[in-house]
Amino acid sequence: MLLIILPFLASIIFTIQAKLNENELKDYLQNTYEKEASQLCYRTNIAEFDYETDIKNKQKEEITKQLHGEKDNWSKYFKDLVAEDYSDPFLKRQLRSLHILGNAALDKEKLAKLTNITNEMTVPEKICPYTNQNCDLEKEGLNLEPGIESIMSKSTDYDELTYVWTAWRNATGAKMKDLYKTYVDLSNEAARANNFTDKGAFWRFFYEDENFIEHMDELWMQVRPLYIELHKYVGRKLKMRYRNKLDLSDGFIPANVFGNMWAQTWGNIANIVRPFPNASKVDVDAALEERKFTILDLFKTADEFYQSLGLSPMGVCYNESAGAMIQKPTDGREVLCHASAWDFCDGQTYRLKMCTEVNFEDFITIHHEMGHIQYYMQYKDQPYAFREGANPGFHEAIGDTIALSVATPNHLQKIKLLQNYSDSFEESINALMDIALDKVAFLPFGLLIDKWRWDIFSGSVPEDKWNSHWWEYRMRYQGVKAPVERSDETDFDPGAKFHVPGDSQYIAYFLAHILQFQFYRSLCIAAGQYDPVNKTVPLHKCDFYQSTAAGDKLREALKLGSSKHWSETLEVLTGSKTVSAEPLLEYFEPLYHFLKTENEKFEHFIRELIRPRVRVNVFVLLFHPNQTNDNSTVSSNNGTLVGETAEVTSTENSNVQKAEASSS
Repeated sequence: MLLIILPFLASIIFTIQAKLNENELKDYLQNTYEKEASQLCYRTNIAEFDYETDIKNKQKEEITKQLHGEKDNWSKYFKDLVAEDYSDPFLKRQLRSLHILGNAALDKEKLAKLTNITNEMTVPEKICPYTNQNCDLEKEGLNLEPGIESIMSKSTDYDELTYVWTAWRNATGAKMKDLYKTYVDLSNEAARANNFTDKGAFWRFFYEDENFIEHMDELWMQVRPLYIELHKYVGRKLKMRYRNKLDLSDGFIPANVFGNMWAQTWGNIANIVRPFPNASKVDVDAALEERKFTILDLFKTADEFYQSLGLSPMGVCYNESAGAMIQKPTDGREVLCHASAWDFCDGQTYRLKMCTEVNFEDFITIHHEMGHIQYYMQYKDQPYAFREGANPGFHEAIGDTIALSVATPNHLQKIKLLQNYSDSFEESINALMDIALDKVAFLPFGLLIDKWRWDIFSGSVPEDKWNSHWWEYRMRYQGVKAPVERSDETDFDPGAKFHVPGDSQYIAYFLAHILQFQFYRSLCIAAGQYDPVNKTVPLHKCDFYQSTAAGDKLREALKLGSSKHWSETLEVLTGSKTVSAEPLLEYFEPLYHFLKTENEKFEHFIRELIRPRVRVNVFVLLFHPNQTNDNSTVSSNNGTLVGETAEVTSTENSNVQKAEASSS
């Protein structure tokens, strides 16, 4: 996942305050604005990149000065332009975004304050190890990457996971609780200066959909049944692993056992929850080690995939001698390791920033980040105002679309990262489960972060309920609960996720997780690797590697940038103007039927086993919104999980475990 660095769309140097006619405005935009906006973008992003790769420097101060100078000229001219006063559709579309400055619409002092607060909230923190909880943080403390994340991804010690989960939130969110209130106030003030009601409305503007919230909710309801079955199955497997340590009596799974600090993706627990553990598996990490892959090899291999489609080479973006940062520095610099792709607005300078490790997860992340770079390269000849994705979700979806093809066993065999793989039913279900643990598991998390922030920005939730409101959403959408007691008074758990204090909208990732399957299906059809009528080869086995037909279709969409409404770009790429979750459901259809069957078998077994006993813990998730039953421990008036309880003796508990083992 990344924080996209987008240039601020605003005027640079323009002293004539009188309104220009259409031809004069076109001439100014093409011959003056284009050059000066690109130059400012270059200087700003260089300063930003320098700061993020050495956070002890003072480059942020220079950025603040630059943006304030930009605002003065924007206020004189673009702020009051009305697109409807002009007739050229291309010009009107440029003006739609040119009058928006974002945070730089604040006065100098408030902009500096907002910038400093954001910087302070995103300074990398450390925690002490579980085995040395009173350590010297400076010398012995663990950074998030790779130390803390390594523990969360590999440890199965419940107590250690609980400690690390809690310590990270104490080190991050709890410390920024008061700062975040000021951030919200200043962000809303900036939004109002741009003629929006609040920061949430400002973010939603870029999706060009008047019913955006409703449409996101509709997409969620499309995929929710699949998520429910995955949640049930995973919860039962985790209960078998952690036994009495894991309390699932209320139907919610503690957030510390998913192999991820935020429980946003679950791929790191695949070895615990994989349906057929004895089947041959996709172990790319072992293959990378066996073939002695270096960090540079990962980037070159990803680049080669894009080039096989006939797309532009991207060597410049991971060239360390040209400024890229593809591994954590060893010279003492503190850096923001959060992976990101950078466009420096000059049509030739692109960089990746990433603390890469040689593993499959980072290999996939590289493909994602290169998707951004490829997008930058393809729309570089558009006017400055259109050098963006069709909407923010498109930008996030491109690299993930490529990664869906890369992650197929078929492709991994082609590039010699998978051997001795038997493509049986068991292997196929395992492979789908591995993808679902990242893609499907992420969906509710991707939705709820900004739903929570929209509520905060709009003022619909009082400050003294911010943290409890966060956990209401975590339970309602994810079926996840805090592993330890949380408080509105002292805790601020949303702040533990980088994007929240980092001033980066997040709903793009949710939308991207839907769009990528639409894109993928279309490219598979173009490549001749999938026939939606005669599904001899199921969608999830498609690999469009080396298909220039797929590359041509992708290029045609990418080069449009934001010059057309996103629905038109979507039509170019998929033939449809509507975002739909149907391709995602089509992709995971075999897994959905498997999970549903297994869950129903287990629930039937439990009901037969416990009859007529009642009221003790057996983990059976029912997910019945807007109703309860006599055995419910959690009432659900808003779509939360419902847990069924039953009394089970030790002998019966052994039978439950045997039944689970046999059903898999």
